[in-house]
Amino acid sequence: MSRPTPHAPAGRPPGRRRPRRRPRTLAGATAAAALAGALLVPLTGGSTARAEEPAFNYAEALQKSMYFYEAQRSGELPADNRVSWRGDSALEDGSDVGLDLTGGWYDAGDHVKFGFPMAATTTLLAWGGLAAEDGYRAAGQLDELKANLRWVNDYFIKAHPSPDVLWAQVGDGDADHKWWGPAEVMPMERPAFKVDPNCPGSDVAGETAAAMAASSMLFAADDAAYAATLVRHAEELYSFADRHRGEYSDCIPVGSFYNSWSGYQDELVWGAYWLYKATGDSSYLDKARAEYQHLSTEQQTDTRSYRWTVAWDDKSYAAYALLAMETGDAEYVADANRWLDYWTTGVGDQRVPYSPGGQAVLDTWGSLRYAANTAFVALVYSDWLADRDAARAETYRAFGKRQIDYALGDNPRNSSYVVGFGDNPPRDPHHRTAHGSWTDNIREPEANRHVLYGALVGGPSSPDDQYTDDRGDYVANEVATDYNSGFSGALAYLTARHGGTPLADFPPAAEPDGPQIYVEASLSQTGATFTEIKSMVRNRSAFPARMLDRGTFRYWFTLDAGAGAEDITVTSAYNQCSAPRGPFQAEGALYYVELDCRGTEIYPGGQSAHRAEVQFRIDGGAGWDPANDYSYAGLGTGNTLEQTPRLTLYDDGELIWGTEPDGAPEPDPDPEPDPDPEPDPDPEPDPDPEPDPDPVTGDFTARVSSGSAAVSNSMRTHLDIVNTGSETVALSRLTVRYWFGLDGLPATQWQSHCDWAVPGCSSVGRTITPVPGGATGSDAYLELSFDGTATLAPGQSTGQIQLRMNRLDWQSFDQSGHWSYAGALSAWQDNPRITVHLDGELVGGTEPH
Repeated sequence: MSRPTPHAPAGRPPGRRRPRRRPRTLAGATAAAALAGALLVPLTGGSTARAEEPAFNYAEALQKSMYFYEAQRSGELPADNRVSWRGDSALEDGSDVGLDLTGGWYDAGDHVKFGFPMAATTTLLAWGGLAAEDGYRAAGQLDELKANLRWVNDYFIKAHPSPDVLWAQVGDGDADHKWWGPAEVMPMERPAFKVDPNCPGSDVAGETAAAMAASSMLFAADDAAYAATLVRHAEELYSFADRHRGEYSDCIPVGSFYNSWSGYQDELVWGAYWLYKATGDSSYLDKARAEYQHLSTEQQTDTRSYRWTVAWDDKSYAAYALLAMETGDAEYVADANRWLDYWTTGVGDQRVPYSPGGQAVLDTWGSLRYAANTAFVALVYSDWLADRDAARAETYRAFGKRQIDYALGDNPRNSSYVVGFGDNPPRDPHHRTAHGSWTDNIREPEANRHVLYGALVGGPSSPDDQYTDDRGDYVANEVATDYNSGFSGALAYLTARHGGTPLADFPPAAEPDGPQIYVEASLSQTGATFTEIKSMVRNRSAFPARMLDRGTFRYWFTLDAGAGAEDITVTSAYNQCSAPRGPFQAEGALYYVELDCRGTEIYPGGQSAHRAEVQFRIDGGAGWDPANDYSYAGLGTGNTLEQTPRLTLYDDGELIWGTEPDGAPEPDPDPEPDPDPEPDPDPEPDPDPEPDPDPVTGDFTARVSSGSAAVSNSMRTHLDIVNTGSETVALSRLTVRYWFGLDGLPATQWQSHCDWAVPGCSSVGRTITPVPGGATGSDAYLELSFDGTATLAPGQSTGQIQLRMNRLDWQSFDQSGHWSYAGALSAWQDNPRITVHLDGELVGGTEPH
């Protein structure tokens, strides 16, 4: 968590209202593209002759910095995700308020999505792309920059559903920080928080406007429509920020994490400036200049504040430089020079503290971040200043390069502060997902399981060049998206001026560090007629981390001569899953019992959460001989559990651990419908001579497509429920029943699967219920229920839900006589034999008679 030392420059003005100004929009794509070229801030020395050999491979550092942003992604990851140890996460963000707020970036080593620093990071990243595009091109990272900016701007679009509403935070910092584990399996609630006219946030709204406006300029040439969308949102957000003034931290519980210490005046300047650059509308420049007059000043003076720097909270200092370069006005130039003098040669007897090794250390928390942000602006500004004040320009340029070089390894420790780059880099940054703990423990395992390439750590907390690579030190060793924002722009500048080469084979493959989800077991005791086993399912997954809640595992044994399956019983004295089942015959004398952990959430989230224990006993009667049992070999003894691949573990029917013995049945791995379904080979008519009763049409219709052949080891169907009535209904009030035959088995010997669903498989509940006395082919039903706040309006449908169902032993069955079976279909059609119920009452389809 990137917390600052509270800093509130003196002279912050009250939240004055400004006259409402009618915003102007960019006329069209051609204008957008032209403005993107004409209105950029002066570029760095991308085409300047290289003055010296690079001290470091700046292009490699930039390449890795772009990777870091990919590692911070939240939501459903794209197909081209390069961070192999990251998976989908936080897929329910926004569900508490009926919105899709998935996406965006996790802030730091935690998993809250703080909109204010996220937007500030975006603006600085976009500025770096505009000011040092040549550097991004030379490093081969321009596409990666745009991909990262599109990712975060797509989230901002979702978070801004109407002109005067901005969802500015998802997650609660206090609750988030109480848990130490990977993003993919977060257990806590993630509430969403907004600003609106009733409780405004000019700071976060103005900053998000700046982020979208600045980003739009990078997309204008190759995706004018997307650029125009960003500009539209930016103008609406800025208007909201200006008309409804207030600090967002008065409305959103950011606690001590990201308070708006400096107020919102800087965002009113900053946002207006970037809208001017994006649109060419000079009224935005006038607005920036007018609001500039209310920026903070040093205490009891009229001098603009200069003893801090550009960061997620305060953009005043960047505004000095931007308006100086834009207008050349003496006021802005003087303010920019004074600020950068404080960071270099000093102002009077005041200068930012320096370490003996040359680091400018503004503050304890994230000192390298402040130095890097200042370095970026100093480098860009120095190019513009060179023809006006050559001595100062050279001082600022040398300062900027020196601070970046310090971070890359030119320091008394001769060590990099960038994870995965240079000599002796940090290996254990304060980052939950990169660490990969399965026990909710910051110290277990000892070393981080993943390399968080490109992340800039906080660095020395004092001007003494001292640093320890300690995961527990969140002041010096945490990473954050805002830490890398100005840093990336500076790296692009230095690449353009000094060169560098990106790595050809990056990122390297991340191989799992051993078994991820597995079974341990030991022999508790054995006798002439029984075997007792203590077993433990463990989930230490991190490549990526994943939930196991559809787990089953099997103990394989041989049915000894003279014994029958009816002689075998399996019981459990202690069980954190469900009751064991079996025995089941695999082939010949090979049998197994199955331990059912479906419905038990086993995930790498704590000492108890990551494991489930099952103690079970197999009684075999006289002649029981465990020595010839497949799973008996390799067991630990007593309380000593041993990993044993001879107890096989499955996730929703798919083998994920262990080796099955020869002769084991293979589950159907293919959830797709048969490409060439065979017709029912039975030409006999339905033996039931009774005609179907008149169907109950009701207000809902079930439609189906696909489907498996009549004789198969699984039922497969694609289902869609249509509201054919005249009223909107909450989806949570509906249930859907698919009627089928149990094939002589108890309902517990069947299992269902959701392969994919438009509303999300996680929101579709599935229950198999027997119907006592039901006819063959309809003595059970699979009932679907729906979670969440979604509604179904007249004419709307749930969208496709892809379902499967099978016997636990994966034996084939004949479903031609099952009530709801409609055959192997190639097109959608109504199926009145799938019933729909509203609050338990039949409202669609026909139940079995």
